[in-house]
Amino acid sequence: MQGGKLCHHCHTGRVRTDPNPRGSEFSLLVEYLDYQRETVLSKTEGLIHAQLVFRHPPSELTLAGLLYHLSLVEENWMEVRFSGRPDREPWATVDWGADPNWEFRTAEDLEPEQLRNRYREACERTRQIVAAAAGLDQMSAQTLRNGQHFSLRWVLLHLIEETARHAGHADFLREAIDGSVGE
Repeated sequence: MQGGKLCHHCHTGRVRTDPNPRGSEFSLLVEYLDYQRETVLSKTEGLIHAQLVFRHPPSELTLAGLLYHLSLVEENWMEVRFSGRPDREPWATVDWGADPNWEFRTAEDLEPEQLRNRYREACERTRQIVAAAAGLDQMSAQTLRNGQHFSLRWVLLHLIEETARHAGHADFLREAIDGSVGE
């Protein structure tokens, strides 16, 4: 226990803090998302480029690809769709129709710290957007495919789901790379 909260020390010394069991809806959404983000990052810490691009057949997933994909997810959902800002590079110039897995494929060309930093920066920009929002009921600037706007609550839950799903993928990949298991 640290400061009344359960903490988990990752193999890198990074501390992930369990969400406050008495927290408000808003704080729990933010804390659970941060917990999942730290889980993903912890699965990549200490690995070199060759390890981040390792594939465990039959899957084509790599830890590098997961990091870059999650950067895109944070930036696209929060900056573009929720806030109405323009796409950042390199996403703005990608022909997604011709190459729908572009971020997974091109992640192999980036260095480990570039990938980690892009993800950390995307997460920080999301935190800033969330902090500036009017509340969980604030609606998005853009709509979903069905034409409906979505709330901040909805997009935070979506980011938790997406990040947690990929944290599970990262668990398997990290174990296949060097045998590391656990949180």
